Amino acid sequence: MILYCATSNPGKLREFRRAARTPWTIEPLPDLASVPAPEETGATFEENALAKARYYAQFGGVKPVFAEDSGLEVDALAGAPGVYSARFAGAEANDAANNDLLLDRLRDAADRRARYVAVIALVMPGEAPRTFRGTVEGEILRAPRGTGGFGYDPLFYYPALDATFGEVPVEMKQTVSHRGRAVAAMMEFLGR
Repeated sequence: MILYCATSNPGKLREFRRAARTPWTIEPLPDLASVPAPEETGATFEENALAKARYYAQFGGVKPVFAEDSGLEVDALAGAPGVYSARFAGAEANDAANNDLLLDRLRDAADRRARYVAVIALVMPGEAPRTFRGTVEGEILRAPRGTGGFGYDPLFYYPALDATFGEVPVEMKQTVSHRGRAVAAMMEFLGR
């Protein structure tokens, strides 16, 4: 059975596919590139994920569809960048610019605790939309380590692995990541 994923981010799609469980396979929403992206105006990850899932479920008549919103919350920045994680340094920002701005904002911060948050919203025929949340606690280093992953992964230190998410193989990251936990919760629900 197919779950359609509304993401154009290849890193996220890889993580979703690795976390899927039989009998489900995860495929990108057909013709996603031709669908204009919705504005992300929610104040929370849940609001954005639900808005995206409902929006994308209208296209192509395919269901079930899920969408995800995720980001980094840093305690010293009162939870920022939060829902603005992908565009922290501006609408056209890339990972390097976002990481540079984060390091600049945390330059003098002693408290570097942070967490990754992922919320998946699932739209299925005949059912109310559902959300699944995954989090992972860590801290932000003063310099990047590792070249793997994407986003803030080279700065996000996970104490249980004594490594950043940029240093560990994707298979290992998947077992402990926020996205992996959210997908696992969705898969558990689908296996009911």
